[in-house]
Amino acid sequence: MRQLTIVIPPAGAARVLEAAAHNSIEVMAEVEAMQDGAQRKLMLCDAPNSKIEGFLASLEDVEGLYVTYAPQGVLALRPPANEPEEQVTDIQPRSPLEIFLSGLQSIGSWTGFLSYASLGGVVVWIALFTESVFLLVAAMLIAPFAGPAMTTALATARGDLYLLKRSLLRYVAALVTAIAVAAILSLIFDQKIATSLMASVSMRSTISVLLPLAAGAAGALNLAQSDRSSLVSGAATGMLVAAALAPPAGLIGMGLVIGQMDIVYSSLWALAIQIVGINIAGFFVFRLFGVNNKGARYPRGKPAITSAALAFSMAAAVALLVVQFSSSPQFQQSSLAQRITASAQQQIEAREDVELVMAQAAFSRARPHGKNPVLLTIRVEGDLTRAQETRLAASLQKKIESEFGVRALVDLTALPR
Repeated sequence: MRQLTIVIPPAGAARVLEAAAHNSIEVMAEVEAMQDGAQRKLMLCDAPNSKIEGFLASLEDVEGLYVTYAPQGVLALRPPANEPEEQVTDIQPRSPLEIFLSGLQSIGSWTGFLSYASLGGVVVWIALFTESVFLLVAAMLIAPFAGPAMTTALATARGDLYLLKRSLLRYVAALVTAIAVAAILSLIFDQKIATSLMASVSMRSTISVLLPLAAGAAGALNLAQSDRSSLVSGAATGMLVAAALAPPAGLIGMGLVIGQMDIVYSSLWALAIQIVGINIAGFFVFRLFGVNNKGARYPRGKPAITSAALAFSMAAAVALLVVQFSSSPQFQQSSLAQRITASAQQQIEAREDVELVMAQAAFSRARPHGKNPVLLTIRVEGDLTRAQETRLAASLQKKIESEFGVRALVDLTALPR
């Protein structure tokens, strides 16, 4: 429930009462009031969240209407007194108008926004440079990418070209700032090589698209649900959005400075799939909660803008997925490494003369773009001669290269029983 305070000329009071009855809104009190020397009616209303936008839309043409909309939830306790638990647990999603206005609050000041983007870039760089995973988590907490991500999805759902342009501008500004900060720090501290954390974070999986879809849905749900209907904080969902965007932004800046184009291309692809994935998921969640092109106090929505923005996002997502699955192993290293490890385990377990101790496959970033092989490290228990070890390693290498189409290096060691 939300509380509305309405100030209206006495002639329009009947319209308010009629609209309130039609939208299941309860007028708690009517008070005679004065405004600039003129007679007015002051009405206090309790409104279900889902009815607020329709109620206000039906009063758009009423002259002299003033509405104060308190976004805080109201616990409306009504008779009978023995049913308070049913009344307070009736937690409704926010109205489409409140969702939209909450999103608009994130496109205000540039100073604080770019300051957080810069600080996020600093912390991302420190985390990747020093290989501190906990600092990478901290960077996700302060990176301000959730705001423009969600307003872009809102603009797509509303069909608001002005808001869409503002959101994309803030998106680009934040990402460019984080990339530039990471690049400058790499130059200042004379970074020459990629750290192991940089290499591991830059690896992509065949399921990479699921992260932006989850992030977009979580961010939209956080804006749409009532404050009391979830234990998940806005900071947590904002961190999930930043987790999709902050590390790739830092990797691009660092990769450009050290000349590791594998990292740069992989991170650019990741940024692109995150942006369109978050937008698509956020759009569908907002539409599910009633955010449409037209609404109360909102004349700018155009269905053509919604269709164009959604079509572009869907086409971009399809194109990026085509690039991913047609460019093996460039954007599939993480998944391929797991499949190669599983294949090697199956081949070892099929033998009776050895027992598997450990198998691990990983792609490196030590060589120029497109020339990095997969390194398969195998430890087995068994009494093998050096020649038998070599033949087994060669057999594994041949099998991997024929099955997965990647160059493989096999490091196999037989430990005595």
